[in-house]
Amino acid sequence: MEAGLFGGTFNPIHNGHIRVASHVKQQYNLSKIFFFPSATPPHKTNTNLAPARDRYAMVEQSLADMNGFYASDIELSRTGPSYTIDTIHAFEKQYGPNVRFFLLMGSDAFFDTPSWKKYKAIFLAVSIIVMPRCANGQNLTIASFLDEHISKGYTWNKEKKQFTHDRLQSIYICHAPKIDISSTMIRNRVEKNLSIKGLVPSPVEEIISKRNLYL
Repeated sequence: MEAGLFGGTFNPIHNGHIRVASHVKQQYNLSKIFFFPSATPPHKTNTNLAPARDRYAMVEQSLADMNGFYASDIELSRTGPSYTIDTIHAFEKQYGPNVRFFLLMGSDAFFDTPSWKKYKAIFLAVSIIVMPRCANGQNLTIASFLDEHISKGYTWNKEKKQFTHDRLQSIYICHAPKIDISSTMIRNRVEKNLSIKGLVPSPVEEIISKRNLYL
């Protein structure tokens, strides 16, 4: 089985997250995608970060009726900062060798990986599906980044839109549809008492209102 790992603060999860994940799932024929909210993101000091359990509840309820999408509290069950390499190993331990995992991330996060804990181990452990912000020029930028920061020896396969390496896992480039929704936008609209209908799943609206989040 092949499954995606989609992490983030999800502060809050919105329709853009779900549409992009749906596109990736279809493109790579993934059986499942696990959405896992970060408990304590080591690279973010957002003072407007909703409690982890509230963010998890929004993810869980938003995905409840979506086939192949699952919420995971795997990072919430650990203490301390949420490091991606630890999460990958936890998934591998939980699901065993019969599941091949793909780590989903935007290009901004991808280019930030050298600042992550044991970042080179991530490229050894799982294939990565990168979703660039723009379609033009990103492959060359990613190729230069891989050569400078990860390892020399990556080869680009234009037909498969994939970087391969004889020792490390593959890097896939997925041009997901551009969706002009962000969690920052959602929080700003809530703070200004503006509607977020159509931007987030209905359970997110309900939880934000009921628990007075982002005010």
